[in-house]
Amino acid sequence: MSPLRRCSRTACGQPAVATLTYVYAESTAVLGPLAMYAEPHCYDLCARHSARLTAPLRWDVVRLEIAEPAGPSSDDLEALADAVREAARPIPGARQNPEVGVGSGGGSQGRRGHLRVLHPPTS
Repeated sequence: MSPLRRCSRTACGQPAVATLTYVYAESTAVLGPLAMYAEPHCYDLCARHSARLTAPLRWDVVRLEIAEPAGPSSDDLEALADAVREAARPIPGARQNPEVGVGSGGGSQGRRGHLRVLHPPTS
């Protein structure tokens, strides 16, 4: 998960909830949900600054729906717990040598389903 992004406005330390992008060719400012990644020519805004946004004279403002950020659901947490339990479960008949890797015939990493167990290199 990425670190919390802050509002781009000077002296505002509030968490960003929206991303502002200017489309200069069309004289349009687009305000939408917080972008997945910080982009160099976009501005992240907090709820207060996004609500008070105005555009230059003769520019249009397009406001896309900004939903409240959703936290992890109970289904997400249960899936994570199940994945951790599955990764910790020994594989029947597999070698359990920590020097080689869990359930593998050799190498420095074991493989079980979609999860991998990585061991630090030994010198």
